[in-house]
Amino acid sequence: MNLRDIKKDIEYFIGEFIDDCSLFIALNPKKANSEVSGIIDEAVDLYNDLKDKINHPAEGAKRSYYDNIRKEMLEKLDELSEKLSSVISKEA
Repeated sequence: MNLRDIKKDIEYFIGEFIDDCSLFIALNPKKANSEVSGIIDEAVDLYNDLKDKINHPAEGAKRSYYDNIRKEMLEKLDELSEKLSSVISKEA
């Protein structure tokens, strides 16, 4: 796994999540836009935070550092997905 792949994964996964949120807003213009917009803001903050961590790595073992960043990304995206699911199910 190299640095380029990790950067691409961050862009892809977070971008897809934001696309899902945007799709929900587009299909349901009168439902919970402010809540979903807040979730999108959290996803953008996650993206910026992860990109900063990738561009300014800590000293030490790079492989484990980047593995931890990937793990953090997936965990945070799971949390954001659960938030989005709860908003969607609340609106159904």
